[in-house]
Amino acid sequence: MKKTIRDIDVENKRVLVRVDFNVPMNSDLKITDDTRITATLPTINYLIEHGAKVILCSHLGRPNGQVEPKLSLRPVLARLSQLLNKEVVFVEDFLNKQSAAPLKDLKSGDVALLENIRFYKQEEKNDEAFAKKLAALADVFVLEAFGTAHRKHASTYGVAKLIPAVCGFLVESELDVFDKALNNPERPFVAILGGAKVADKLPVIENLLDRVDTLLIGGGMAYTFIKAIGGNVGMSLVDSSKLDLANKIMDKAKEKNVKILLPIDNVGAKDFSEDAETKVFNSGFFADNYQGMDIGPKTIKCFKKEIKKAKTIIWNGPLGVYEYDKFRRGTNKIAKYVAKNKGMSIIGGGDSVAAVQSLGYSRRISHISTGGGASLMLLQGKSLPCVDLIEDK
Repeated sequence: MKKTIRDIDVENKRVLVRVDFNVPMNSDLKITDDTRITATLPTINYLIEHGAKVILCSHLGRPNGQVEPKLSLRPVLARLSQLLNKEVVFVEDFLNKQSAAPLKDLKSGDVALLENIRFYKQEEKNDEAFAKKLAALADVFVLEAFGTAHRKHASTYGVAKLIPAVCGFLVESELDVFDKALNNPERPFVAILGGAKVADKLPVIENLLDRVDTLLIGGGMAYTFIKAIGGNVGMSLVDSSKLDLANKIMDKAKEKNVKILLPIDNVGAKDFSEDAETKVFNSGFFADNYQGMDIGPKTIKCFKKEIKKAKTIIWNGPLGVYEYDKFRRGTNKIAKYVAKNKGMSIIGGGDSVAAVQSLGYSRRISHISTGGGASLMLLQGKSLPCVDLIEDK
């Protein structure tokens, strides 16, 4: 167990909190989903109530070290002020003495927000001098950005090496949930893996084979497995360099008595587009001019049976081409069945989370992870570099 804000005295101390306010916005720069902001409120309010001088730091989008007005955190500032019901000080450039002057005037219980930390090219390079300047703003560092805890950036890893560091409540919750699911799950334990890139998920599968009872594989990654066992997948996405490894994983699953279920049918399309001509094929029997776009109706029923029996479920990645409405049926159906399950359910990964939220199932999921990359690293059995720097209780 890592130290959290409960384990330190924050009264009248300057506390730098690395949050993840990388929220989606529309073309009018209006926030369309403030979940990542509301998820940090328990930590922020705790610090306010305990007399800390709170300095929030976050990124938004990928400005690549350049100032991009469309990626300013000002819309976040407005929403955060509403949620906290208090004025939040905005610091446009913490490296500029005049701009950063209000930070020196913060009183206990005050909150400030720094402008997008990725406007500085030194951030993603984990520049040591830059990290020192950031760390100099505070007495204590709080890691509350689970979504970036796997990256060695200046505002996460760099600062945590320089001043006392603890976890916020959100990061604490993420770590506790994954630890329980992976190391002490109620069984049957079912993992559902989707997404396009098989290379990202193979290390996850290898680690999960020592932990789960059943593994359901869908999405683009499934076609590599189907081809590996001799199936014809037409023009479907395949990572030819991973075919041997896919076969080894299937063999290892048999040795460990872990059930791996691949799609038994798929929705195929002639083109990678919303309005493409479609046809359902039994897995391994695609027409040469079709490519897989979603799991089929037989697969949905098969996966449903396994989900219904599960006591613990981890799901990462969509089961079809989620960017097109036409190919969301498989992902949406699985979201419904996971939501109906009364056991422990954990969902991570952008599109699988989006499916649950868009269908109104969020409250029926035990835990929706705020970090796709970080959760994938935990599912691989690896630790998170930024968390490793925080002392154990």
